[in-house]
Amino acid sequence: MGSPAKVGKKAAPPTKTAPPAYLDQSQLDLSGLNLVNKEVSKAEEAPKMSFAHDKLLEEVRKSLDAQRKGKQALSLVVIGHVDAGKSTLMGRLLYELGRMDERTRAANERNSTKAGKSSFSWAWSLDGTSEERERGITMDVALESFSTTKRQITVLDAPGHKEFIPNMISGASRADCALLVVDASTGEFESGFERGGQTREHLVLARSLGVAQVIVAINKLDQVQWGKNRYEEICALLRPFLTQSGFHSAKTSFIPIGAMLGVNLVACEGEDAKQLLEWYQGPTLVDLLDKLEPPSRDITAPARIPVSNIFKGQGSGISVSGRVLSGVVQVGERLRILPGDETAVVKSIEVEEENVPWVAAGSNAILALVSVDSVQLTIGSVLCPPANPVPLALTFTARILIFDLQVPIIAGAMVELFHHSRDVPASVSKLIATLDRASGKVVKSNPRVLGKASSAEVQITIRSTGSSTRPIPLEPYAANKAMGRILIRREGETIAAGIVMEVLG
Repeated sequence: MGSPAKVGKKAAPPTKTAPPAYLDQSQLDLSGLNLVNKEVSKAEEAPKMSFAHDKLLEEVRKSLDAQRKGKQALSLVVIGHVDAGKSTLMGRLLYELGRMDERTRAANERNSTKAGKSSFSWAWSLDGTSEERERGITMDVALESFSTTKRQITVLDAPGHKEFIPNMISGASRADCALLVVDASTGEFESGFERGGQTREHLVLARSLGVAQVIVAINKLDQVQWGKNRYEEICALLRPFLTQSGFHSAKTSFIPIGAMLGVNLVACEGEDAKQLLEWYQGPTLVDLLDKLEPPSRDITAPARIPVSNIFKGQGSGISVSGRVLSGVVQVGERLRILPGDETAVVKSIEVEEENVPWVAAGSNAILALVSVDSVQLTIGSVLCPPANPVPLALTFTARILIFDLQVPIIAGAMVELFHHSRDVPASVSKLIATLDRASGKVVKSNPRVLGKASSAEVQITIRSTGSSTRPIPLEPYAANKAMGRILIRREGETIAAGIVMEVLG
């Protein structure tokens, strides 16, 4: 994939190019004053498609077949309680794999020490904003990539602080697999795992968003003298919770690490690893990453790209980043933006810092768009083919699983609905039925309340914001799994997750 570039990139806009040589200074001045005929420039900027759709699918299949024989690509979200060491782990791993040079490492160490944050020097590789560095926490989702022997991995480093759960949801919705980082030091694992802790909530959220494989990295074991008993105690507490959350034991693995020291990330050797090697002879973290299996990609379905970030570029163009959930998109293709009546033409596509002619399901990409009025383009908008638009919903039915909540759900309950990078006010407008969790059969129709650990079919209605109610683009789970998953939160807690059954209007 791409050659090494700056580490800790927060989904940056594409590199700006110099103006064409044939434009003289007077034309540039007119352009700066917005006096150039924009319609002409838009027409000039919009490229033509290179492939007919059938030919494009053929190209994609060939590429995927070749990838299966080489390094398979997948996306990995890094999750866990605040201060578990997620960004430190990824910064150190990038360095060990050669994705961060010595000069950058030394600069981060020098500058973090100067700022009185020396213990955060590795984390500064991904926590790149001044506010993140000042507060010592991850706030946004940092996007990075690296190669192992068998995998090309896109990393989504998600924030662990409860305040930034919407950003974590956005990151997890773009991932195939998860790396859960827990803090083994005394009392710290417990505070992350108790009710309200992000270790617990992040696992539930990731599984609810379709992530089925998880590696649990038990970090900071050096702070408890690499104690085998402490490692086994944490594994014993997490295993039943992972099963209860829907993770199959065959798709779950545990590993002891020391991120700050770089122990058991790429290698487990040297003086720092001596105590760990007395009882551990298992795989390294990179060994486990090599065993992650990319899920199947639905390339024949209509393209669906929820927008996770927007970059306003120079001139009439604009760039967006997001994950291609299904289908394929190529340069020159026209896409519909929903909700709204806008369309755009794809001017260029960037994946892993490389310009590519097309992108397929499973990739996180940056799309530069032209011939578009950006007013209606927002985070959470979905790009799709004009001939196969995503349904817009104000009311829909969903099958939900209710988690551990304090106040039962009643008809009319006001909630916050999360769908990829979009969160909107909604209400549980009707309780249709409670269901048997195992079989899905109706247990009781029209129940009065829904309590914790129950399964139910409900009707959800989007609430108005201001003077109007705007529908959101989503799809029944049967039509598109990734577009059919929802999360429901209330008063800062995730209370339910589910799948869309039918869009009513």
